[in-house]
Amino acid sequence: MHVFVTGATGYVGSAVVQELIDAGHTVSGLCRSEEKAAGLKAAGAEVLFGNLDDLDTLGSAAAAADGVIHLAFTNDFSDFEGALALDLRAVKAMGAALEGTGKPFITTAHANGHTVDLAVLAMAERGIRTSIVSLAPSVHGEGDKGFVPMMIKIARAKGFAAYIGDGTNHWPAIHRLDAAVLYRLALEIAPAGSRLLGAGDEGISLQEIAAVIGRQLNVPAISITPEKAIAHFGFLGRIAALDITSLYNTTQASLATRELLGWIPMQNGLIADLEKGHYFA
Repeated sequence: MHVFVTGATGYVGSAVVQELIDAGHTVSGLCRSEEKAAGLKAAGAEVLFGNLDDLDTLGSAAAAADGVIHLAFTNDFSDFEGALALDLRAVKAMGAALEGTGKPFITTAHANGHTVDLAVLAMAERGIRTSIVSLAPSVHGEGDKGFVPMMIKIARAKGFAAYIGDGTNHWPAIHRLDAAVLYRLALEIAPAGSRLLGAGDEGISLQEIAAVIGRQLNVPAISITPEKAIAHFGFLGRIAALDITSLYNTTQASLATRELLGWIPMQNGLIADLEKGHYFA
């Protein structure tokens, strides 16, 4: 297939582009700058300059492709509602171009993005093979700038790696290369209206994550009370306190995704990835 990928130069997107090309697909990647375009060209993808505001460009590119993987998102936490509204406009523009074609349209779930998800699922009734991928909160691997690197930075600054209470709350995690395979399989074979979960590790305790960080930084891993979580972790404190595995029933959802697509995560889990040391270089 010829695949149009938004967010093609991002942390996950660049891995998806390479996975698609390695599997024999061709790719047009949405890109905002010449600097970012160099990586796309090196991977063997075509470059399409634009952003999520360019609705005509998005629609034309979707219409010209055999399938779309939508990964771009404006991570503006100062106006998250505005970012969701922009995402909805972009999804609708691409969906309108795909209506009645039976082509695959793969999108990514975002926190509080229920309106966008509902719009995507409704497209399955209009002749589009839509799927929504929810990724685990920790997408790890080389170049990670997410929650775990934030925890490492805080541990360096404060001299200890913290966990909350007994630290038995669990986070799912996925390696970025396993996530890339999941997006490819969704594009190739997922039925219309699929909701998919990308989790290689279905649940790692926060205490275990803190222990590895402590060992790698040679600092202690220490329990803090829930009342101190926000002061210690900042906005991450609310997330760090959640048992995401039980809250979202990730074990069952992960198993259903694996059975539906034959997806088997092959990369290192989060703890093994942390033990390799590249997060601490």
